[in-house]
Amino acid sequence: MKKIGILTGGGDCPGLNAVIRAVVKKSSKNNWEVLGILDGWKGLIEGNVMPLNDQHISGILPKGGTILGTSRTNPFKEQGNVDKLLKNIKKFKLDALIAIGGEDTLGVALKLFKMGVPVVGIPKTIDNDISGTDYTFGFDTAVSIVTDAIDRLHTTAESHHRIMVLEVMGRHAGWIATVSGIAGGADEILIPEKPFNIEAVCKNLKARHDSGKKFSIVVVSEGAKPRDNDHFETLSEEKDEFGHVRLGGIGQRLAKEIERRLGVETRFTVLGHVQRGGSPTAYDRVLATRYGIAAVDLVKNEHFGKMVALRGYKIVPVDLNESVTKLRTVDMDIYDIAKTFFAKPEDE
Repeated sequence: MKKIGILTGGGDCPGLNAVIRAVVKKSSKNNWEVLGILDGWKGLIEGNVMPLNDQHISGILPKGGTILGTSRTNPFKEQGNVDKLLKNIKKFKLDALIAIGGEDTLGVALKLFKMGVPVVGIPKTIDNDISGTDYTFGFDTAVSIVTDAIDRLHTTAESHHRIMVLEVMGRHAGWIATVSGIAGGADEILIPEKPFNIEAVCKNLKARHDSGKKFSIVVVSEGAKPRDNDHFETLSEEKDEFGHVRLGGIGQRLAKEIERRLGVETRFTVLGHVQRGGSPTAYDRVLATRYGIAAVDLVKNEHFGKMVALRGYKIVPVDLNESVTKLRTVDMDIYDIAKTFFAKPEDE
């Protein structure tokens, strides 16, 4: 009988529980035991685990978050923690490890694989920025939440003749802003991939207002930057264990600058963690379930050092190395679709 360890690392994400449920269900068909590791890599360092069976996964499919808990712990920050982690893998007699997470979690999984740990990865992030896969679960839910927020902001912006700036998640990739902006009919979309010119943004908004449209919606990724100020978007210099600076504040700064330049009342809204909370969409539930099933199949076939990925409509294995060497940024062909609907000054 095999014993599989499963953990969820990094930020929480709609669909994590669907993955856990699928892994436990599929493993039980093989008469395998599943050990849930609590709070990500921290749990494996400290030895906090719990057995998972049908009773534990009953009713969790529609629930957001993760029943296992999560953390942004980086075991490779201290050699002692790596030693503890490896010791606990032996202590609990784990035949394989399934790590569900984003770039950082999968990066740790790759390092462990290179040290001989039999590990399989499952891509998770609402940012949709993991290379090697067309989609990560959680992204569809986040886009749905942001699109709903844009729809709601439209009504209040139109009523008060305001410009509304909506700040959404997206540290290095603007997938959420781009896709939800298209779906919600945003008048400007600012993303990390394309440093913006504040003067050009204001010209576009002024052209829209001069044409008779007395309100506008601007969607901006938290990691978007103006061309002339690299630190415009940084809220603080505090960093997490993977060296990421806490982002935020671009929406407020942008709204203030737009109002100063145009003389039009401008308000900002920061969705923050609302985007990653709550029940996953049907699409994310199905994708997460497919990922969980495929991950167990990889373990069964001893295809370690791999990550399950969506290519077209097929779930396929790809090397973990492919998922962490570079970020999957916004396809500019898709962004160009969004630009079609941006207002342009008459002289351009």
